[in-house]
Amino acid sequence: MQRFTRSMSELWQFWLPNAKNALHPMVFTKYEDHQQVFAKLTSLDRDAWAEAYSAAARPFEEQARAAEARGDDAAAKENYFHAYGLYRMARFPTSNSAGKRAAYRKSQEMYLAALRYLPYAFERVEISFKGKPGEGTHSVGYFVRPKNAGKIAVVLMWAGIDTFKEDRTEIWEPILNAGMSLLLIDMPGTGDAPLFGSEDAERLWDAVLDWCGTRSEIDSKRIGVWGGSTGGYWAAKVAHTHRDRLAAAVAQGGCAHFAFMPEWIEKAQHGSYAFELAETLASAFGMKTFEEWVAFCPRLSLLEQGILDKPCAPMLLVNGTKDTIFPIEDKYLMLEHGDPKTSRFYPVGHMGYTPDTNPMIVRWLKTRLTA
Repeated sequence: MQRFTRSMSELWQFWLPNAKNALHPMVFTKYEDHQQVFAKLTSLDRDAWAEAYSAAARPFEEQARAAEARGDDAAAKENYFHAYGLYRMARFPTSNSAGKRAAYRKSQEMYLAALRYLPYAFERVEISFKGKPGEGTHSVGYFVRPKNAGKIAVVLMWAGIDTFKEDRTEIWEPILNAGMSLLLIDMPGTGDAPLFGSEDAERLWDAVLDWCGTRSEIDSKRIGVWGGSTGGYWAAKVAHTHRDRLAAAVAQGGCAHFAFMPEWIEKAQHGSYAFELAETLASAFGMKTFEEWVAFCPRLSLLEQGILDKPCAPMLLVNGTKDTIFPIEDKYLMLEHGDPKTSRFYPVGHMGYTPDTNPMIVRWLKTRLTA
């Protein structure tokens, strides 16, 4: 099996619709931003990429600070989010080089500055974590809730290898309007997570769920989880390993078994992921190369680990039947094992994104968490 990646020109053509419509991962940005960056880039070198997009972000950071100084809240919010979006692109798909790690910290700085202008109760929290030698001491989360809401249900949300806790702002309003609060965290190996992914990294959620039990704003009997893309793998696993502490679990996208097989890895390189799929997966599990990922990942199979035949929390499986990043067959496999599950599959690509998808998931969570 040989590593494959798109050329610069192929990547630009691939991303044109996203650039023109501010779609993932180009939210809060404009087409001209990316057109100018790609005109200057000569390779996919990670640090060169980070510097090119960081340079594009700096003028909007300066405009945001100037607007803030003169009391123009609307312009400050717009420019902080714009700068965040470009710094996010600078660290994309993940923070696996010095330049990309620096860009990630800048994206966080801009994001937190922008959040001051949103009408919700927001708190950056540090959650103590007792891990193994060499692991971190805490997780970082963003706890968001309606103002003056009292004790309500919470949805713990995380995404995948390239989408961190800062990158799901679009889901805040639907979750809060449904009468729930939201705790955004990073899955193992991404963002501020204190440990890499591994065969037992579900240990992360022991501490997160313990923290929920300490908060008077959270009804600890009504906790749901929602993991997207590679995060759907962890949502499926946690639904089994932590079932007694969860009232609902959503595994959207995600992998379970077939995605870790060589035949699929070869196919997925040519699918809808823009570039460095295997390398970005490897980074989340503490590795660097395509070859390391191919050799290691079969050990993650939830089937081979015996997870899928165990009881689980009430679970909703969501994906697109045409997903070229993770095979829909992994979701079918989950339906064939263990407890009965709810499923909704759409005739589209990765994550099953349609105008109905997120509203459907929020409705399902609301039914199970706010009754």
